[in-house]
Amino acid sequence: MLRAASFGIKSATGLATALASALVVMAGSGPIALTPAALAQPAATSSASGDAGISVEQARAKANAILQAEQRRDAQTRFSQFAPDLQQVTSPAMIAETMAKRPAIRSWKLLSVQRGLQSTTVEAAVDTAAGKQDLFIVLNGQGQLSGYYVDRTDAAPAKVAAQFVRALSAGHYISARSFLTPELQREVSAAELQARWQELQRETGNFVKVNRVIEAAQNDEQRLVLVNTTFNRLTDNLFVVLDANNLIFNVDFPNEAEKLRGAK
Repeated sequence: MLRAASFGIKSATGLATALASALVVMAGSGPIALTPAALAQPAATSSASGDAGISVEQARAKANAILQAEQRRDAQTRFSQFAPDLQQVTSPAMIAETMAKRPAIRSWKLLSVQRGLQSTTVEAAVDTAAGKQDLFIVLNGQGQLSGYYVDRTDAAPAKVAAQFVRALSAGHYISARSFLTPELQREVSAAELQARWQELQRETGNFVKVNRVIEAAQNDEQRLVLVNTTFNRLTDNLFVVLDANNLIFNVDFPNEAEKLRGAK
C-alpha cells in the first residue's frame, strides 16, 4: 500500500486521524475499525458592534427566496444570492447547467431555524420530482447563501462519495462542498476546495474518470469508501471518510508523486 498523502481537506487539528487509523488497520490482519476524528472547533467571533446577524424572520424570508429561485430555475437570481466567496467559483451559466440536472422542486416547508455566532441554518422539507428531501440552507450574517447540505442518511455511502468526486471533476465546487459536514465546510471554502483539487491534478494529471467505488470499511459512526480514479498520469484510489449521516469529513489520496519523479 502506498503511503497516504493529504489531499488537504482537513482541519487544523489533524482531521486525517480517522483515515490514518483506518489505513493502519487495513494494512494488518485484524478487523477493520474506524476511529473518530477530532474536528476543529471554529473560533467564536463577534463584531465590534455586537451584531448577532439576521433574525429568524429574515432567515426564513431569505430561505424562501432561495427556494423560489431554484423552483423557477432562475440562475441569475441564484447567483446574486450567493455570498461573494461562492460567486468567485461559479457563474450564472454554471448554475443554470447544474439546475438543469437537478429534479424540479414542487413545494417546500420551512422547519427549524438555528442561529449561530457566524451563520444561520434553515431546515426545509422539500418535495421534488425525484422525491422528498431535507435541505439545510446556511446563511451568513448578511443573509447571503454561504453553503448548504442535504440529509443523505439513507443514501449509499459509495454513491455519495462518487457524486462528490464527479462534482469536483466537473468544476462544481459549491455542489461538491455540499457533501462535506457543516464543520468541515466552515474549515474549507469553495475557493480552497477548487485550489486543492487543481493542486492535486498538477501531480496526477487531469481527471479522466471514476472507475469503481468500494465501501471498504464501516462501523456505527463512520464509513471508509475507496474511489478508484483515473488521471492522465496514474490510476489510484481516493479515500473518502463519511460520518453516520453520510456527510464527508475527510478526503485523502495515496501519493505516487515520488514514483513519477523517479521514472523520469
